[in-house]
Amino acid sequence: MKTIVSTAKAPAAIGPYAQAVKTAGLMITSGQLPIDPATGAFPEGIQAQTKQSLTNVKAILEEAGLTMDSVIKTTVFLKDMNDFGAMNEVYATFFTEGSYPARSAVEVARLPKDALVEIEVIAAL
Repeated sequence: MKTIVSTAKAPAAIGPYAQAVKTAGLMITSGQLPIDPATGAFPEGIQAQTKQSLTNVKAILEEAGLTMDSVIKTTVFLKDMNDFGAMNEVYATFFTEGSYPARSAVEVARLPKDALVEIEVIAAL
């Protein structure tokens, strides 16, 4: 059985998918673009976009009664791997040192809406 998770505090899906799904002790989010849900716009630069993507993730987690410490795995999609260091600086501020989640980070040819970053997570319920 699965339960769909949705919040107005994160951008609505831009296609036929859910913001997140809870099932079998896990919550899995869709990739979160750096869309400001209030304006529909992207902030400028990799650090601001990383912050917005993770703020969107956090809002979805909170809707399900979870926190960033519930995250067990993240996947970070970057338009340019040269942005890894700047992304990582912001990323580290969202997680508690000593209980960081597992992570993959990959460079991709292109992201929806030409974003610089997209982040998805798996969290334990």
